[in-house]
Amino acid sequence: MATIEDFERLDIRVGTVRDARPFAEARKPAIKLWIDFGGEIGVKQSSAQLTVHYDVGRLMGRQVLAVVNLPPRRIAGFMSEVLTLGVPDEHGNVVLLRADLPVPNGGRMF
Repeated sequence: MATIEDFERLDIRVGTVRDARPFAEARKPAIKLWIDFGGEIGVKQSSAQLTVHYDVGRLMGRQVLAVVNLPPRRIAGFMSEVLTLGVPDEHGNVVLLRADLPVPNGGRMF
């Protein structure tokens, strides 16, 4: 069982997608994201396997949730700095998590 302290170590923030591009070099279909988390964190990069439900045009301006305090991972030469969060649909394809209403970038989930 995880403790509340375990949960609190994850820094999950809201940010707005400022740029999205196809990630042709990835082994599995993916999209490169540049997400703005506001002044304290700034813009961070993420690779996400979102191609079933999202295209790059639909992602621009969308607010998403991401874990911002995990170590970066290099994916096919691209540095993914945050883990963009989603849940699987009935076929296992990613559906993004987001706030119901617009909120300030950088807000921490609690």
